Amino acid sequence: MRKKVIAGNWKMYKDFEETKTIINGLKETLGTYTTSTVVVCPPFTSLTLVSNMLKGTAIHLGAQNMYFETEGAFTGEVSGKMLKSVGCEYVILGHSERRQYFGETDEFINKKAKKALELELIPIVCVGETLDQREKGITKEIVTAQVRGVFKDITAEQVRKLIIAYEPVWAIGTGKTATPAQAQEVHLLIRTLIQEMFNKETAEALIIQYGGSVKPENAAELMKQPDIDGALVGGACLKADSFTAIVKAG
Repeated sequence: MRKKVIAGNWKMYKDFEETKTIINGLKETLGTYTTSTVVVCPPFTSLTLVSNMLKGTAIHLGAQNMYFETEGAFTGEVSGKMLKSVGCEYVILGHSERRQYFGETDEFINKKAKKALELELIPIVCVGETLDQREKGITKEIVTAQVRGVFKDITAEQVRKLIIAYEPVWAIGTGKTATPAQAQEVHLLIRTLIQEMFNKETAEALIIQYGGSVKPENAAELMKQPDIDGALVGGACLKADSFTAIVKAG
């Protein structure tokens, strides 16, 4: 049985002092929680602080992005080697906001995923369609192309070590949420595609999260679906009580 993985993507929120407050809150509510795997992904500026604060707890640390080179003259970028050195175990790659605002392509995300796997970081690789694409009825084509693109030249063994997050772009930060049936349909599509690309064992082992306005009110129903293995949480992870409620719903 696949264990649920609930990750909180803080995006560009929480300064140093605000970080202390939320992590102290999460330590009280989730510090020993092991029913699901819990991951927090704060901004780069807080990674070392959070890493130190989480020592001795069951909460895992992730980052929101990384570059595909180990080091070099890449001003403003952060490498996976750097993330590992401060205690990160996970890294979000290809989030729709990275695609939308920073022009990241499937090929670019594929390079990052390969580097993360090489460094034994667990990538949370995001895929998902826009509202326009859903309304045109091409969700299947878009998600299929993204999965094939970001997993090019990645082995079945490597796929078992990563996570896919299905994030319908039209549901991120909009208050809209895919219905459990809509989300399950795309999750099943992804799992079936992975079986075609690799094999049944890999598809069955793969963790596929749902992301897109996940809240305490809808988390349980979403995560009851047979192919939804957790959540990548945005706004609702910025308060310890709401993130805790989502984790426990899983």
